[in-house]
Amino acid sequence: MNGHHHDHGHSHGHSHAPARFDRAFAVGIALNLGYVAVEAGYGLKIGSLALVADAGHNLSDVLGLVMAWGATALARRRPSPRFTYGLRSSSILAALFNAVLLLVAVGAIIVESVRRLMDPSPVAADVVIAVAAAGILVNALTAWMFASGSKGDLNIRGAYLHMAADAAVSLGVVVAAVVMMFTGWAWLDPVVSLVISAVIVAGTWGLLRDSTSMALHAVPPGLDLRAVEAQLLARPGVVRVHDLHVWSMSTTETALTAHLQIPAGHPGDAFLCDTAEALEHQFGIGHMTLQIETDGSDCAQAPADAV
Repeated sequence: MNGHHHDHGHSHGHSHAPARFDRAFAVGIALNLGYVAVEAGYGLKIGSLALVADAGHNLSDVLGLVMAWGATALARRRPSPRFTYGLRSSSILAALFNAVLLLVAVGAIIVESVRRLMDPSPVAADVVIAVAAAGILVNALTAWMFASGSKGDLNIRGAYLHMAADAAVSLGVVVAAVVMMFTGWAWLDPVVSLVISAVIVAGTWGLLRDSTSMALHAVPPGLDLRAVEAQLLARPGVVRVHDLHVWSMSTTETALTAHLQIPAGHPGDAFLCDTAEALEHQFGIGHMTLQIETDGSDCAQAPADAV
């Protein structure tokens, strides 16, 4: 081993910890379970495959809410000797699961819609309107409870998209049922379902893309890695930055590790604190680990062999 000495600086910031949505999850799950029972019951009673299929879709959303809630609880678990970052990344897995689950549910709706389009059958439109209208209220209320966290937390965004999509489906069912009541166009219901499915897929694609990127430790969406590197290079005494890594620890927290070459030696704790504050303020990076080097020639990690 050569004589170079390498100091490490580590700083944490927790201002981006996930907000608590426990009440929203509890109320949302209870409301939706109750609605699933009512919708399935009436669907079977009047022979409406649309209501029965939508009840199955809503049941998958309840499972999605349970997953998202479990992930928020796991994300609050303290680090352990085995899980040194805690279980924060479970929120990323829940967001990914929610996106896949929603797409699978939409796929089932599309299959059912195509089948019914080929063999349309009339149903009691007044009952369908009443039940679907209740669905609009239940799902819109649940979506509203998650709306405040849908921009800053991908896991909460997944829950929000599920409920907003359900409200849209219920609205489409009501509109189609009203038109069918006056025209007798039985084919309209599956057509509206197909249109709504396309809208849901378009909205879910971004959730799937972002959660997959996070799971693969990509640089978080909207964060410019070159700007981060420029910020570090602009720090006093820094002549080179290498082995810079930025990734999502959870759906609300971002981490950074980097090697900084400072020929004059370790600049002190104040330098680390100021750098951590600048990174969090400008980029929302709350967990920073820096290695300070005077030369850096022996610390640059060689890239892995291409596969």
